[in-house]
Amino acid sequence: MDLFDGLKEKIKGQNKTVVFPEGEDLRILTAAVRLAKDGLVKPILLGSESAIKDAAAKEDLNLDAVTIIDPSSYDEAKHQEMVQVLVERRAGKNTEEQVIEMLKDVNYFGTMLVYMKQADAMVSGAVHATGDTVRPALQIIKTKPGMSRISGAFIMQRNNERYVFGDAAINIDPDAKTLAEIAVQSAETARLFDIDPKVAMLSFSTKGSAAGDMVTKVQEATKLAQERDPKTPIDGELQFDAAFVPDVGASKAPDSEVAGKATVFIFPELQSGNIGYKIAQRLGHFEAIGPILQGLNAPVSDLSRGASEEDVYKVAIITAAQSL
Repeated sequence: MDLFDGLKEKIKGQNKTVVFPEGEDLRILTAAVRLAKDGLVKPILLGSESAIKDAAAKEDLNLDAVTIIDPSSYDEAKHQEMVQVLVERRAGKNTEEQVIEMLKDVNYFGTMLVYMKQADAMVSGAVHATGDTVRPALQIIKTKPGMSRISGAFIMQRNNERYVFGDAAINIDPDAKTLAEIAVQSAETARLFDIDPKVAMLSFSTKGSAAGDMVTKVQEATKLAQERDPKTPIDGELQFDAAFVPDVGASKAPDSEVAGKATVFIFPELQSGNIGYKIAQRLGHFEAIGPILQGLNAPVSDLSRGASEEDVYKVAIITAAQSL
């Protein structure tokens, strides 16, 4: 089954609500209408109601199943409640006046809808930078208990092959503890996409074949990840061929549950992760789906500013599935 067919089955009928702060963007608008028509999510579009309705009329789009909220004319009582909740959440870091200004930003407003459980998830980034989407999520929704960081994974898909690459989007040079968290988060993401997680902690060394601080970091991260998630096969340090190729894995790490059978690949830092997924995408002709933000208390997804309507549609499906 195609990855998205499986996710559609999971979310259909679950009435998951996804807020789109960039509701006036035509890509967002058309994707939201399609999601509603397909019965996959209940979209909330933020923006000028008249602008959204005019754009929909020009494209002959039916907005009957779509909710529109204009933050600038939001119900006064609901707005005041949102202000007070955010003041409390910021715990003295922002005054009420500052919070009122923050909520004029659609990403803060949308994040508060998720935090206040008026939406299950948020998708943004079609016209905003990554920081504009991620910052409110980190300040308001925050990380899951036991997690100190978020990370970004890609699902790499080619025909019947499906793998998780992490972190390829967020953490530039994670320490051993963060790397272990990324491994645990990525295993959870794998399960969401019906991938049986066998987690390889990647390095230029396999089981002590080389030495150095970079190798030691991966060795320490492997131990920490195994302690945190003892039920998931996690092993390292492994070179990519030892993790992926059965014959090489059997030769270099014969006692490993993961070597030669890995489905989740944890890169030692962002540089190698980003390069690695793009090599697989461009030379290996894998579809790269993501980045999928991991580790948040509620799902928020960051689109590329070059995203198409189809990208928005797919990311919304993934994000809704994360909220199950």
